Amino acid sequence: MWLGGLPRAYAWLTAAALLLGATGYAAQQQAALPGRPATAQARAVEVDPGLVAFRSMILPGTAADRAALAEADAALRRGDTAGAAAGLLAATERAPAHAALWTGLGGALAAHDAGQLSPAARVAFRRAVELAPDQPGPPFFLGMALAQAGDLPGAKTAWLRALQLAPPDAPWRVDIAERLVIIDQYRRMMEEAQSPR
Repeated sequence: MWLGGLPRAYAWLTAAALLLGATGYAAQQQAALPGRPATAQARAVEVDPGLVAFRSMILPGTAADRAALAEADAALRRGDTAGAAAGLLAATERAPAHAALWTGLGGALAAHDAGQLSPAARVAFRRAVELAPDQPGPPFFLGMALAQAGDLPGAKTAWLRALQLAPPDAPWRVDIAERLVIIDQYRRMMEEAQSPR
């Protein structure tokens, strides 16, 4: 302070402030406590076991595909949506022609974006539909993502396509048909609630 040319009256005041600050720090510090990085609170995503079983019927894939999807499910249950998406992205890089992986990636990206269908998720679903144009799985799960994002007309279109592609004797056709009925009932209820009385 003397070398800086600080007047003597201010020097005593500055020294007192520094001493008070150092005393407070010494009294409050707890150097023995272990440090730990701050982490964001992960929000677990509910993965319906019935939907997982349904996925294995409507979305055929290899054993490696099923393993990658199961790992993504586990990451979602932990709330690690970024890990689920990253794992499936890596899987699509290893097997770029597997529609099941692209479908799962679309769902994981939608979960990572809190239920919104981002452009990246749309690209993943579009790729799945291109790779398996005759399979009902990709449009069905696209419909699920659209419904969760609040796009009921889009979900209905996707589920109608899935129903058209479903084999006539498939026992799970009724599951798709029920979702279409529920969408129609919900939209009718909303229209009635909004109409003037």
